[in-house]
Amino acid sequence: MTYTAQTSCPLDCPDTCSLAVSVQDGRITDIAAAAGNPLTDGFICQKVKHHAERVYSPIRIENPLIRSGPKGSGEFRTATWDEALDVVVERMHAAIAANGAESIVPYVYNSSAASLQSVLTERLFRRLGATEVDHTICALTHGLAYAYTYGDMPSADAADVVHSKLIILWGANPTVSNTHLLPLLNVAQRERGARLIVIDPRRTGVAKRADHWVGVRPGTDVVLAYAIARELEARDWIDRAFVEAHVEGVEPFLDAARVWTLDRAANVCGIEVDDIQSIARDLASIRPAMLRPGWGLERTRNGGSACAAVMALPALVGQFGVVGAGVMVSQSEAAPIGSGGRAAQERHTPRPRHLNMNELGAKLVDPHYDPPISVLFVQGANPVVMNPNQHAVVRGLEREDLFTVVHEQVLTDTARWADVVLPATTNYEYEDVAVSYGSYVLQPTTKVIEPIGQSLSNHDLAVQLAVRLGFDGERFPQSSVELRAQSIQDGGDPLATRVLHEPGTVIQFATRTPSTGKANLAALPIFAVPRFEELQDPYPLTLITPASPRLINSIFGEFNSPDVSIRVHSVDASFRGLTDGCDVRVFNAAGSVQTTVTIDDDVRPGVVSMTKGVWLNAMLDGVGVNALVPDTLSDLGDGACFNDARVEVIAR
Repeated sequence: MTYTAQTSCPLDCPDTCSLAVSVQDGRITDIAAAAGNPLTDGFICQKVKHHAERVYSPIRIENPLIRSGPKGSGEFRTATWDEALDVVVERMHAAIAANGAESIVPYVYNSSAASLQSVLTERLFRRLGATEVDHTICALTHGLAYAYTYGDMPSADAADVVHSKLIILWGANPTVSNTHLLPLLNVAQRERGARLIVIDPRRTGVAKRADHWVGVRPGTDVVLAYAIARELEARDWIDRAFVEAHVEGVEPFLDAARVWTLDRAANVCGIEVDDIQSIARDLASIRPAMLRPGWGLERTRNGGSACAAVMALPALVGQFGVVGAGVMVSQSEAAPIGSGGRAAQERHTPRPRHLNMNELGAKLVDPHYDPPISVLFVQGANPVVMNPNQHAVVRGLEREDLFTVVHEQVLTDTARWADVVLPATTNYEYEDVAVSYGSYVLQPTTKVIEPIGQSLSNHDLAVQLAVRLGFDGERFPQSSVELRAQSIQDGGDPLATRVLHEPGTVIQFATRTPSTGKANLAALPIFAVPRFEELQDPYPLTLITPASPRLINSIFGEFNSPDVSIRVHSVDASFRGLTDGCDVRVFNAAGSVQTTVTIDDDVRPGVVSMTKGVWLNAMLDGVGVNALVPDTLSDLGDGACFNDARVEVIAR
């Protein structure tokens, strides 16, 4: 039997493509673009085009597994679901009896699953009273900065970038993710004469096609934004009428900006004075302008300040209220879905403790963390590869008194450390709904094939555990289709693709911030206006860890590993006597990584770059780049500081 089914891609990318999946005799034979999503109709990325290689991977987990060898050996025996779940529930009960429910930690980060796949899992662990893990590793800092500045004002629509005359990509690289933005940039820039500015420490693919690339030093974006604001004020380019009507906190913001003279800011940011003047002039004079602040902005100690300062700039010059203007951030808030509030049984007094997911390694090895983590449940995540402070994560997983459960599709680096591994479905094997954060589109995720082996979806696993734990069925519906229908808050059809904003129509500047309903440039907690803190570190090179076109976080790393070399500017290489392809050691106080050098002048001097998400078996010494990344926290939302890593590189 041969057929083509339409579904959607829920992986962690802004685009959320519509997919046409060809199936022959129950097996996926092709994955291509499908109609239905106006942003993604026409093509899909090469990663998802080859997604079937994960579905049918030789290391696909098809049955429950129980560890039979030493921790980390990857040695398991096959078990039945009953045996595996009985062991899991028994260890949960034992942990609760010995140390309380807070000794159970659900590290659940289903950012690459469909939108409702974590609902029941979260309910389950809330019902238990387990430690609550704060999802801080990505996007929270960025989202909070926008919310404090603009309240619940909707994002600009990506589809409307074709109407922009000025486009600023700041810390965003649609060449790697959000690839469907590129054709829209082509239309705006090449067909309609828009000016494109890219601000990024690397000359990325999209930066090479820009009219102006600014290679800012990582962690100094807040300084650059302040210097632009100072120049806007000095040139009398601030739109005073717009500010008076729609913005508060302007004077405190400008007062903080006034100390950043052109020369001082250019020196700190590692750029030219002309760069600052040019951006300010363009932002004030070219209309309409759209700002796309990417998530790269948030990954430093100054991340929240950087996001807020950058996002404030369009408000100073009134770049809102017409098609093609505004700030383009996550568009997922427009989706009319919700998982419902907490039931009475899921509220505890006192509230359970919280754990910042960036600090997982530190808490696993902290002898004073009370109660200690006794049971770690991992779903939708690969913390050995994705978390900062990698060595601490691994040392924690080595603990003989820690019981680790991993629900996963393939045998990841984290799964190899588990005591019990439970087989998980891919998004082609369950029913759900996919919310895009890069377009105003809501789509169904349909079941294309039967689950591989004995794999269960997140939803079905939560139901199985809830039954064994004796929880009532009302909050744990057996059918994921039922949950999907319950979650569409406006009563719309959960099986229909819906465009939630009509491209070409104005998104009004209608902020609803808590104070006056205006945008607020001085509303950040604790310090009100954005602040800049210089990092004091003895190591001379800033290590950044951007995404690769071959991976989505660490997904596909089992068959599609990217280049693992470190990219070094020729000036920095020459100073250290490094040549292209030579073997090097990259190190700091946290650890070291062995790799090779690629001389690359697309990385600014003083910055080196290695790809994130690479599996440890692809590294020369089995150590990943996050062994060099601190688990310090950003200034807003306690986000991850990946780009605060400082290193030295020497030949070996």
